[in-house]
Amino acid sequence: MTQLKQCLEELGYSDVSTYIASGNVILRSHQRADQVRTRIEEALPKSFRLDSELIKALVLTPNQLSAVIDNRPEGFGEQPDMYHSDAIFLMGIESARAMSVFSPREGVDRVWPGDGVIYSQRLSSLRTKSRLNQVLGTPTYKYMTIRSWNTTTKLHELLRGLEAGSEEATPPQLQAGPKILRRKPRLDKPHQRKPGA
Repeated sequence: MTQLKQCLEELGYSDVSTYIASGNVILRSHQRADQVRTRIEEALPKSFRLDSELIKALVLTPNQLSAVIDNRPEGFGEQPDMYHSDAIFLMGIESARAMSVFSPREGVDRVWPGDGVIYSQRLSSLRTKSRLNQVLGTPTYKYMTIRSWNTTTKLHELLRGLEAGSEEATPPQLQAGPKILRRKPRLDKPHQRKPGA
């Protein structure tokens, strides 16, 4: 995450910060979200030794992330002791197509389509019976990245804090990912690898 932060700062982004070790980055840019995404997707294979050059990044503005929070199903995420709740963010795929790979188990799983997101909830006491893991093996999964509802709301809080604490006109953005397609990333820079490692 430290190297990822440095890479994004070298691209000229400001106020770059990371949140937990799953590729969540908050940054400030004068570019549109799609431009930021393209630059990140192009830069990472050049900056890091990866097992694959096929990567996807998801970049959201504060308003887009707010819409995910505001438009959640009624009561979603409000009973963390009873349910495991996740936001499954979509990258270049419509909710209707993404929903076709879900097969929720009655009494265990529930899923709802949203704008750029699928809301997923599993009954905690029966989570081992959940069918959510079946989605991970589908070709459609490469167009998704999953964040727990707790992580999603925390990122929203951090974005709003950055937005409120700044007098700059440039809006902050959330970069979630990067998602390396088919293989896990190796985020060690080639020149930092030890011989024989």
